[in-house]
Amino acid sequence: MAGRQSRRRAGGRLLLPALLLGLCWRAAAERLRYTIPEELGRGSLVGPLARDLGLSPPDLPARKLRLSTDKPYFTVSGENGNLYVRERLDREEMCGESATCSVSFEALVQNPLNIFHVEVAIQDVNDNSPAFSKAALDLEIGEWIPPGARFPLEMARDADVGSNSLLTYQLTDNPAFTLAVKENRGRKKQPELVLERALDREKQSSFQLVLTAVDGGDPVRSGTVHVRINVTDANDNAPVFSKIVYEARVRENVPAGSLVLRVRATDADAGSNGRVSYSFGNFPDGGRALFSVDSESGEVRTAGPLDFEEKSKYSFGLEARDGGGFTGHCEVHINITDENDNVPEITMLSVSSPVPEDAPAGTVVALLKARDRDSGQNGEVSCELSGEAPLSLVASSGGSYKLVTASALDREQAAEHRVTVVARDRGRPALSSSTALVLEVSDVNDNAPVFEEAAYSAFVAENNAAGAPILRVLARDADAGANGCVSYWLVGGSAGAADSAAYVSVEARSGALYAQRSFDYEQCREFAVVVRAQDGGEAARSSTATVVPRSAESGYLVAKVVAVDADAGRNAWLSYELVQAAEPALFRVGLHSGEVRTARAVSERDAAKQRLVAVVKDHGQPALSATATLHVVLAESLQEALPELSERASGAESAAELQFYLFPYSMVLFWSAERLRMKSIKHDCSFLL
Repeated sequence: MAGRQSRRRAGGRLLLPALLLGLCWRAAAERLRYTIPEELGRGSLVGPLARDLGLSPPDLPARKLRLSTDKPYFTVSGENGNLYVRERLDREEMCGESATCSVSFEALVQNPLNIFHVEVAIQDVNDNSPAFSKAALDLEIGEWIPPGARFPLEMARDADVGSNSLLTYQLTDNPAFTLAVKENRGRKKQPELVLERALDREKQSSFQLVLTAVDGGDPVRSGTVHVRINVTDANDNAPVFSKIVYEARVRENVPAGSLVLRVRATDADAGSNGRVSYSFGNFPDGGRALFSVDSESGEVRTAGPLDFEEKSKYSFGLEARDGGGFTGHCEVHINITDENDNVPEITMLSVSSPVPEDAPAGTVVALLKARDRDSGQNGEVSCELSGEAPLSLVASSGGSYKLVTASALDREQAAEHRVTVVARDRGRPALSSSTALVLEVSDVNDNAPVFEEAAYSAFVAENNAAGAPILRVLARDADAGANGCVSYWLVGGSAGAADSAAYVSVEARSGALYAQRSFDYEQCREFAVVVRAQDGGEAARSSTATVVPRSAESGYLVAKVVAVDADAGRNAWLSYELVQAAEPALFRVGLHSGEVRTARAVSERDAAKQRLVAVVKDHGQPALSATATLHVVLAESLQEALPELSERASGAESAAELQFYLFPYSMVLFWSAERLRMKSIKHDCSFLL
């Protein structure tokens, strides 16, 4: 899987690593399928999941392969990526009488974030023996019954499926009886006892036989039931049900005692021999407690709570017995219909928080899954977002959703976003559930420091003491942490101050300026210095400006553009040039030094405000570049420059318009030395001395 890499750009900003691009990667929709037999022990190998996903063992620590938590049956090894059985699987317990049985779940990997759908089919093994509902079957056969008469016997049940549940029957040898098997409408084999010769109660009044049911598994399993036959007189008709198979539908969650159906059997005999009573025949384990049958009326009613999600169909046998001991049998099939009684469930598969504020639109920040245990429309779930946030939900396969950024993020406007994911089914009435998600936004150095004043001025009396405080400048940065921590530097001077560091110094943390020497009014009446405010981000941003006197000659140092390239060798060799200037012939920039100087003497015809755009390029292939914008005011004195600077401050460009890289902003300092000592006047962070 190939990821795209971003390069650092010269002069400034380190782009996000490939991890964030991985978050934008679309989740895969492929499905892996494995097949295992049931009853495997814990720790048994299912399959090489990591290899089938295309992951090598060295990739596993970084990709963090794991399984979704809604299916606890399997686990994945963090060392080799193999899929193993976590607990013993009983197919009959999981899927009942269904012909197929499988478990589906999701496999997740990180860096980049991806989701895979995995299905494990559970094959039936012959682990259940045929079973009869009773330990013994009691029959009463009159001695007048002619040979060839047939007596239905109880069918055994096998919880397995397929060939493992195909039953054959055997009967112990007896000259008076044989066994016949008849296939009923449900293609099930019904054992019948066949009378081979007439019985004589006076010679033998009872018989003891054993009926054996054998399944078709390998190895075979069997179950037995004793058949006790009592020879009686004068009852020559067995009860007969009106139907061989009764079918009914009942809603889940109906109250106990609700009528499901009524069966009816008739007996042609009279008196007690024709009086019929009803009882359960063969009934699978766990279902008998949910239903009851009235022995006299044949009404079948609910006796316990029915849950469609646990079992959707029940099949059992009913027996009708007359007063002479003859019996008849029928089958009952009850289908449970679904009710919308389960709210959708939301599972958060993965959340990536915090997210950098410069993450592009479409970045995946969370994976979630919604499911509803109901069926049909009651189990169809849709998700939506509630709350104001620049996020959106994108549906994926298998009920999965991706939460992605819908637009650009800005930490300075909102440091976190709170949304609620609402899952709603299509039942009537619809049911819903919700989960809250808090997405934190991490800071990126996308704001440059901004000075509180466009220009600072101070008046200093001559003969001042060295180290005396002059004034304090203040710039603020909207970013957080190191990105918003501002430090101050002297970067240049003006006419009359060839070396500004010899006149003043600035404290890097506070922005306080101090006199480096005692000033002499006769030698220097005023001068300007340029202070740069720079933040502490990895791709540092700064703000500067200057004032150039109209009397400046050719070669006057206006400012110095400084760029840093994190590459090495030729990729870090930098060269500077001016690409825009209101007066192209007025300024020039040093090719390698970045020093901006006047190319000729400033004249009265030159505009008071000048805007220069410098570009710095490296020597890489391809070459990368960054730009810096300088605003220059031409003035002979502070009083002349202040109106222009104030207008400049009110109309300053925003950081977004300056394209991330170098964000110059005008900040000018003037000092005038006076012969007379004047009273100080203080306002905000500007001082007039």
